[in-house]
Amino acid sequence: MENMQLDELARRFIAGLPSAVAGMRAELETNFRAALQGAAGRFDLASRSEFEVQAKVLERARARIAELEARMTQLEERLDRL
Repeated sequence: MENMQLDELARRFIAGLPSAVAGMRAELETNFRAALQGAAGRFDLASRSEFEVQAKVLERARARIAELEARMTQLEERLDRL
């Protein structure tokens, strides 16, 4: 997960806590952020930018496969006519 997303999750978590623990806010936020980063690391998650790069690579690969399938069909039709 990207740091901005982790920061937002941490802020939401802290904002939802009762006012009695407001004095420990900074410490709780730091610990919660560290726990989220640790969990994200264990899941080996890709960042949004890495995901977008891979999505583009996949899109190009699919387009190339479609081109090759069309060409193969044309070649098979030519072969059948021989």
